This record gives sequence, structure tokens and C-alpha cells, in this order.
Amino acid sequence: MPKFKIKRDDVVIVTAGKHKGRTGKVLQVLPDASRVVVEKVNLVKRHVRPQGDRPGGTVEKEASLHISNVALLDQESGKGFRVGRKYLDDGRKVRFNRRTGAVID
Repeated sequence: MPKFKIKRDDVVIVTAGKHKGRTGKVLQVLPDASRVVVEKVNLVKRHVRPQGDRPGGTVEKEASLHISNVALLDQESGKGFRVGRKYLDDGRKVRFNRRTGAVID
């Protein structure tokens, strides 16, 4: 199973495709398929049957995007950035912004 540098609850920007430029929070990472589900991005309509208390009808939900089409969002500049990993002096492994060197975790 591959190890990705994007985690759940990260804020990302879409870098390619028809949703390019949209931002959102990562709801789910699907490592086996190399995909992520981003909040309010790539919405699709699904027809569902009634089940329990939930009524049937058309539901709009997020579909997954390939992980290569998203990048972490730098809040100051509003641009996406590449992520690196490094060990701090105290031995912790952290993610950092490759452009500015700022530690994310």
C-alpha cells in the first residue's frame, strides 16, 4: 500500500481537470486506488432507494479524484505546494512545505 503525503482533514486545491482551482477539505483518502474525496468538489448525483428513516430520491455526493490532481493549499499565497518529509532534531518525522520550508504537522 503506497504512502501518501496528503492526509484526511488537509485543505487542498485541485490542480488539474474540470474542477481545477477549487479548494476543499479532504474527507477520505483511498490509498489502494490512489484517490481522495474532497469536500464540495466533483459532485455527482446518485439515485438511492429508501432505507430505514432515509427517504429515496436523488442524492448529490462527492466522487473521488486522483491524488496526483490535488496539492496542499498554502493559506498565505493561495497556491498549491509540494510536500516533503524530514526528521526534526527531537526525532519526529514531519511534513513540510518544499517552497517555504514551513513545517505543516
